[in-house]
Amino acid sequence: MRNSILAWWLPLGAMLVAIPLGDGVKTVIWVAALAWMGGACVANSRRCGRVHCRYTGPFLLAMILPVLGHGSGLLSLGEQGWLWLGLTTGLGMAVIWWLSERMLGQYR
Repeated sequence: MRNSILAWWLPLGAMLVAIPLGDGVKTVIWVAALAWMGGACVANSRRCGRVHCRYTGPFLLAMILPVLGHGSGLLSLGEQGWLWLGLTTGLGMAVIWWLSERMLGQYR
């Protein structure tokens, strides 16, 4: 349980707390949180073979690019850009988790 809190819930909480902050600070926090959670998923996949981690890890790491793009102003996602990034991240993780384990099982 402690590992789960440190690996996923703490970074997720940091992302949520950062929502009202300015774009620069929010970008730094979201990038760090996505890198931390993505790295934890990749490590977990290698350690225990959890199927969804094999896919959520790279997905979370890939989400760093649009977050960096939007946060730096290089990629305009409109006034609701952070909302779209948050929804894409959250729903993407949930769908990947559910589909991958439904189709391939929980462990490999």
